[in-house]
Amino acid sequence: MDLDALRYGNFSKLGEAITDWEQMTKKLADLQKDAESNLKAKADKAKWAGANATVSREFIAKTAAEFADAHTQANSITKILSDTRGELIGYRTQLNDAISRATQQNMSVIDTGDGTFAVMGNTRPDWASDPSGNTGATDQKAVDALRDEIQGILTKATQSDNSAAKVLMLLVDQAKYGFSDANYKDRDTAAKAIADADKMAKILAKNPRDVTNTELASLNSTLAHYKNDPLFAEQFATQVGPKKVLTFWAGIADPYQGNYDPDRAKQAKQLQKNLGITIGRATLSDSDKMQGWEKEIIELGPDQLGIDDASNPTGYAVMSNLMRFGDYDDQFLNDYGSKLLAYDKKVNGEGINLWVNNGNDGDLNYWGSKNDRGRDPVTGFLEALGHNPDASTQFFAQPAGAGDSVNKDSEINDHLKYLTTERVWVSDTSPLGGDDNYIAGRKSLGHALEAATTGYSYDASADDIKAGGEHRTSATAAVMEEVAFLYGSEDGPKMLHDQPEMAASLGKMAGAYIDDINYNMSGVGEYEMNEAAFPAKYDGRAKFTQEGAINFLSVLGQDENSHRAVTAAQHLYSLSALDAYPPNSDANIRHAHDVLTTEAKARGILDNARVEQAATDYGANSEDGNKSLGRSADWIKLGVGAAVGVGVAAIPLPGTTAAAMVIAPVAADTVGGAVNTFIGHEIDKGMASREEDPKEQAQMTSSEFYKKGENQLGSVYHNYIKDSPDAAKSADDNNWNDDIQNAYLGVGSHQNDYRGRTPYKD
Repeated sequence: MDLDALRYGNFSKLGEAITDWEQMTKKLADLQKDAESNLKAKADKAKWAGANATVSREFIAKTAAEFADAHTQANSITKILSDTRGELIGYRTQLNDAISRATQQNMSVIDTGDGTFAVMGNTRPDWASDPSGNTGATDQKAVDALRDEIQGILTKATQSDNSAAKVLMLLVDQAKYGFSDANYKDRDTAAKAIADADKMAKILAKNPRDVTNTELASLNSTLAHYKNDPLFAEQFATQVGPKKVLTFWAGIADPYQGNYDPDRAKQAKQLQKNLGITIGRATLSDSDKMQGWEKEIIELGPDQLGIDDASNPTGYAVMSNLMRFGDYDDQFLNDYGSKLLAYDKKVNGEGINLWVNNGNDGDLNYWGSKNDRGRDPVTGFLEALGHNPDASTQFFAQPAGAGDSVNKDSEINDHLKYLTTERVWVSDTSPLGGDDNYIAGRKSLGHALEAATTGYSYDASADDIKAGGEHRTSATAAVMEEVAFLYGSEDGPKMLHDQPEMAASLGKMAGAYIDDINYNMSGVGEYEMNEAAFPAKYDGRAKFTQEGAINFLSVLGQDENSHRAVTAAQHLYSLSALDAYPPNSDANIRHAHDVLTTEAKARGILDNARVEQAATDYGANSEDGNKSLGRSADWIKLGVGAAVGVGVAAIPLPGTTAAAMVIAPVAADTVGGAVNTFIGHEIDKGMASREEDPKEQAQMTSSEFYKKGENQLGSVYHNYIKDSPDAAKSADDNNWNDDIQNAYLGVGSHQNDYRGRTPYKD
């Protein structure tokens, strides 16, 4: 900054701008409040149909969010401008004080242009005859001290001005259209984030082998501290550059470095996560720099990086392991994934796998590495989709022109078709341990499809689900229709058998749509489906057709994991529906009958499929088969600890991941007695008396398995009518006993070829 620019600077214009921004911020705060409490609230409550039910409501929700972002951005800009103006005025005061002292000390300060200045001592010709003997010469030390003082003031002022400009440019460039949600309490906070990003970028500029454990620890702690900071993330990513991000992680991840130092391996594991989160946050910026960064990282994908570390991996191999963590830009993930799969189709086959082979010793994944070393980049990418629901829904979207329901191969997304029916998957286990029969990539595919269909990250916690409520949309339902068609098809039993890693995820997906499955099964053929008993919980509900729903359930019932997930969701939803239809009106009693019989039908399909598959796998009434049925009967225990929110419930699913939850829809807005019984808030003595001894439960004949299922249905039925004479009379008059029993025992793959898929046989 020039000396005269600061010395004579008129900051009144900047002050007026700040006043304008302050007023704008206040107005935007009012608009934000009005948009949330008026515009969006009314849209949420509106009973719209057709296009208004989806397009208009979504548009209004996004518009309301934009008002919030506009207020946040305006508030940040106001604080940054105000802080900068205050600092510059302070530096101007310091400069003028210094110059005033210079005059008193016979020194002059002159602006010499281009950011330079001079400090000189003053002399007068007549001082030579001064009686005091003063020559007028100024002490050089005083000149130098004043010059240093003024230079320090100008340097600080320049830093203040430049950092403010940089912060404002980064802030504004975050969103090309609309506004950024970046929020900073003052200029110094934002400036420090950028400075710390530059500092961390210097560590990544080094050879990874030369980076000390202390530097790695500092890098980890700083990245973790700024994990949600948009300016830090963008500055860090752009300063490091795309290729250096990849080569640095490959070098740090190389097991050669970790083998001799356990602490370094721990730091490397955390760096994979922290670096992935930071890069993900950076991709959310719309700036030209980040758009170029994303384009370059995709272009680096198929090529080896030309390094000695980690078996000289490709860009895809490294980036896919970083993106296992973090919230990434949806379009970037879709562009990256489309290019990755297009390349994978060229190199994937039955022969030697390009990614996983004896010549590739690169371990790029430190999380679950025994069964997933990270050599297959498709696995890491699918994990990224599993944590980015909107991107996953887009990636697996139905092709344009699909009908009301998916009923032919041409209506299946190409990515989904390739990954589920065409790709050759190989095990990526560590030589130090792991299950060679386990395919991590298929597990990750299940995670990605969970996110695509539920609208939640596959490992969302119970608290996340309770607070988030309903996330399904017509787009997520469209993906679910594809999944149900594929796995409910004639090839479905073989697909499930060959892809056991998918079973739990498929059960969770079906559980998330159990209300739509029930609705599709509630009619006579494709007619007179019961909208009153099974109302849509979101716009554009899934359409499976009755046959499609039955086929899908009959396949899921064949596997223990998928059977228990969808059965638990089915039971909880039905109980919530009975809570929603208390026996206080004829209409409610009729709805309760439909709920009970539909659950019985669905349970019958699932349980029959489980019995038939156990008999096929182990032999009828064999000890192993009976043990399998005993495990399947334990699904009821999943209800203990279930958390119910508004519109959804989270049912814990042990045995998969620590946070695995079945996201089940609930019919009632408030939890009633029936649901409380299931989740353990109350003890149903009638049900408890039928629970068998644990030793006996380890084995269960098919007859006992069916009897247990029938008793569970009977107990719920009994509890509904026992305190209501009207309901009891209606049940007796209309023979509910036979309806429920016949629905449970009379439907399944054993009945005929039109009632579900037969069990898989090797």
